[in-house]
Amino acid sequence: MALIRNARGSNIPDLIEVAKDCERFGAEGITVHPRPDQRHVRYDDIEPLKNAITTELNIEGNPTAGFLRMVTEIQPHQCTLVPDAPDALTSDAGWDTVLHLDFLKDVIAELRSNNIRTSLFIDPDFRMLEGAKAAGTDRIEFYTGPYAHDFLKDPNQAIDRFSTAAEHCRTLHLGVNAGHDLNLDNLRFFHLQIPNLLEVSIGHALISDALYYGLQNVIQMYKHCLR
Repeated sequence: MALIRNARGSNIPDLIEVAKDCERFGAEGITVHPRPDQRHVRYDDIEPLKNAITTELNIEGNPTAGFLRMVTEIQPHQCTLVPDAPDALTSDAGWDTVLHLDFLKDVIAELRSNNIRTSLFIDPDFRMLEGAKAAGTDRIEFYTGPYAHDFLKDPNQAIDRFSTAAEHCRTLHLGVNAGHDLNLDNLRFFHLQIPNLLEVSIGHALISDALYYGLQNVIQMYKHCLR
């Protein structure tokens, strides 16, 4: 929605009203991903959004000094740490939690000291999950781009790594979120195969579907996939 608004340099659509409508239509949380170039949601959007919504606010992003300063000031319910480069078109890989363990420990400790739940964007790899646990995160968010890509060829093969990794998360006592390229075609199957799934963040597909079905209908359609 922010991308559409920014394209014309005005305030249409109004992000505050859209977020409130999404909640009214059944969304159980609002996710924002402020990027360094502010081509999506902008830093000055986030405090008004936090004050307006009544469900959970999840702020995603690369934990630069400026990002962390903003997050600790806003104090969202959850912060999802994503290792995307400043010029990345979209997030396309999870953290290497082994390589960046010390850095992630420090970041997560700072967020937890501010009572902010943490989640790490991650691939379904046992070593990365164990690194996430060692870093102290509350949850992980599976990067589901490969699942969505392979689902069209073989759903069972596409889900295999994720279901196995989700079971490993259970043994590690890590909460499981998911996001990226989940849509009305592949979401229900993913949900059925990941019984410990807590949350999905869906943006691009949901807005694309809303062009055809309308925002209120689409939110209910996605929620139906998760029942």
